[in-house]
Amino acid sequence: MLLMPLLNALDVKSCLGLLLISLLIFDFWKSKNAPNFPPGPWSFPFLGNVFLGFDCRAMDEVAAKFGNIFSLRVGYDKIVLVSGYEWVKEVLVTQGDYFLDRIISPPFKEVVQGNGISLSSGYKWRKQRHFTAFHLKAFAEGKNALEHHIQQECICLCQSFEEEQGSPFNPHDILNNATVHVIGCFVYGKHFDDNFTDFQNLLLNSDSMFIENIPQIQFYNAFPGIVKRFYGPHKTALLNYAKLSKDWDPFDHRDFIDSYIEEIDKRRKDTEAAFTGDNLACITVDLLKTGTQTMTDTLRWALLLMIKYPNVQKKVQDEIDCVIGKWRQPCLVDRASMPYTDAVLHETQRVTNIFPLTAPRLTSRDSILAGYFIPKGTLVICNLSSVLKDPSQWEKPDQFYPEHFLDDRRNFRKREAFYPFSAGKRSCLGEQLARNTLFLFFTSLLQRFSFSAPEGRGPRFKDQEQVKTSQEPSQIFVSLR
Repeated sequence: MLLMPLLNALDVKSCLGLLLISLLIFDFWKSKNAPNFPPGPWSFPFLGNVFLGFDCRAMDEVAAKFGNIFSLRVGYDKIVLVSGYEWVKEVLVTQGDYFLDRIISPPFKEVVQGNGISLSSGYKWRKQRHFTAFHLKAFAEGKNALEHHIQQECICLCQSFEEEQGSPFNPHDILNNATVHVIGCFVYGKHFDDNFTDFQNLLLNSDSMFIENIPQIQFYNAFPGIVKRFYGPHKTALLNYAKLSKDWDPFDHRDFIDSYIEEIDKRRKDTEAAFTGDNLACITVDLLKTGTQTMTDTLRWALLLMIKYPNVQKKVQDEIDCVIGKWRQPCLVDRASMPYTDAVLHETQRVTNIFPLTAPRLTSRDSILAGYFIPKGTLVICNLSSVLKDPSQWEKPDQFYPEHFLDDRRNFRKREAFYPFSAGKRSCLGEQLARNTLFLFFTSLLQRFSFSAPEGRGPRFKDQEQVKTSQEPSQIFVSLR
């Protein structure tokens, strides 16, 4: 009763002002950092840093001000960003067991429901990854089957390129078809014909939100209840991903899938391992979607870099002529005798940063990183681009310099800071398969063709972002050697 006179005395503006102040106090309390939490830029009340831009350039700018370990806020979620070889290695490798879990963001939660490999955690993730890794390794190291299939794809790939002689063309779709067929051979045990195009289109369309429009994802993650009510690219992407993971019937095919189906029967009592048909469908999508995008983009970049650096292209072709000749088909065993070609492929992966940021990790326990306190349940993202261009690890970090991977005797040398496939227990499952495929495709193309740009339209990019954001397709000329 005592409050009634006070409430009557307040007008509408005063009530709204009090409400706003109360909300701001709540926001301050809710978003307050733990003691000794990594610093970060000022954030908008309620929204956080959703408008900052979650790309490697924006991360580099913030890191230049706050250091290699800093924090951002998306809604009320705290995200710690880690840059530089020393600290990224600490997260992914040294303390890797504490940064293994994944959080399923709202766009994916209603579709994958914790299935697959990329978005699962704990016991289920370990069992699914171990099973898939074992079969990928067996396939990648089974040279007879692997080489025979990839060599057949090399023939088809070269034939498609030869048909384009005389006019400029965008090689993306041709390269994409070839890489899908290689991964499809592992998953389904057969070569796909043109009827597989619909599935490839779904793979490309599902990337429209989840790969390229990172700020939109962050806004969805922060306010899923609001965003999902509106139509937009996220609706199309969700529908495509749902079709990939649910409507695709994996039981019509063979090879990896046959092995998985057999494992379903073996592990019926181990329900926590989740060997199920739904999980199989999601793993199939993981393998096709991630592997196809990575290899297609890397090959496309390799050809663009050969156009930009014709002297490098000439050195690769001279090495191919010396080791393989102009007529024999390249083999995996040739790689040991071709250090310069191997170095060019590694340097292509280093400078192009196909996946510049790791997927968010969820800390499973309280941790200390560079003296900062990282509470359990905090999201952590590593900037792989900062590792691949860390000036303490690379002689010429901002240049395309294949000599990064050659020693004084021009032999190939490995580099510890080579993280294009990430590192640790969540590193890329298909690294060996990707390396084998890239080598055979790249050497087959350079053995048979020379690459150049249309007149007046040569690549002038300073880095990969300029090509990725360009509205014009990157076109090339090919000519028989």
